Amino acid sequence: MTKRTARPSQDVPAACDPFATLDPNIATFVRQMTQDAAAHPRRDRVPIKQAREISEDVRKRWTAGGPTMAEVVDHAVPTRHGDLPIRLYRPTDRAMGPALVYLPGGGWTLFSIDTHDRLMREYAALTGMVVVGLDYSRAPEAKFPRAIEEICDATVWLTIAGPDLGLDPNALVIGGDFAGANLAVAVSLHLRDEGQETYRGMILNYGVFDPGSLRESGVLFGAGDLPLSSHLMQWFTWQYIRSEADLSDPRLRVLSADLAALPPAMMVVADHDILRDENLEMARALKTAGVSVNLNVYPGTVHSFLEAMSIAPIADQALRDTAHWLQDLTALGKGIFQ
Repeated sequence: MTKRTARPSQDVPAACDPFATLDPNIATFVRQMTQDAAAHPRRDRVPIKQAREISEDVRKRWTAGGPTMAEVVDHAVPTRHGDLPIRLYRPTDRAMGPALVYLPGGGWTLFSIDTHDRLMREYAALTGMVVVGLDYSRAPEAKFPRAIEEICDATVWLTIAGPDLGLDPNALVIGGDFAGANLAVAVSLHLRDEGQETYRGMILNYGVFDPGSLRESGVLFGAGDLPLSSHLMQWFTWQYIRSEADLSDPRLRVLSADLAALPPAMMVVADHDILRDENLEMARALKTAGVSVNLNVYPGTVHSFLEAMSIAPIADQALRDTAHWLQDLTALGKGIFQ
């Protein structure tokens, strides 16, 4: 396997105690998550169905509470691979409005609209937008590029059925975290190449944009003390790909794609995350390609830190920054709330 290594300008420093510089509330989040996970076997050493059940259980305390929606409705969307479950979070009784199509992360493998239920309700409440959670098929049952194809088909369906659901098909934004951010870019690339300007913006939360690569942040934060280890990242990747050749496909390694003419991007980056450096590179690559990027690196945070919004003000601030970005996008005449 060819390793794509990004070398810093100086020697890579030895890994240090990451808790020494974590935001105190985020440190509490990590310790609680670790304690809850310790009651179960390691997810990479059990059958995938059990691994998903463990993920659901570990995140129960973080999905509880939060804003109440005017309506939460489940639907099934037809795709070339069969019906895809989606969930609509409607914060108000407004008849027609914009929507955020959100793709939960979990390394293409574990998470779902249930693990991300509160996060999506928070986005809906803060923005006033309908949030559409897409439960794309997970690996290893669904290998690359099936999830991309499902989401593209669901997008076409939303543009047609949107008005009946109270969604303005001309005012859609796509977003996701971790693998969901990767899929959001891949889908946006496909739509651009098809000449479809479906999405007006991308929300990219601590995404994976260059799977299989080596970077300084992986040395610093990948030892297993924090939510995403280097080993777990490799496990996720090999669950998803069909063969090592997929690692060079620009639909997966989106950092290598031609990024011109993509929608504006809001990037939320955790500074204690193995993916930090490739997020910074992705921001530079998007800007070089002429894409508008709002890059926000949050100090003392870890991968998945947005899920700590119930105890960590910095997570709440990141959510509010994204909501403000959507409002600013409107002010620039992109039409999202019009």
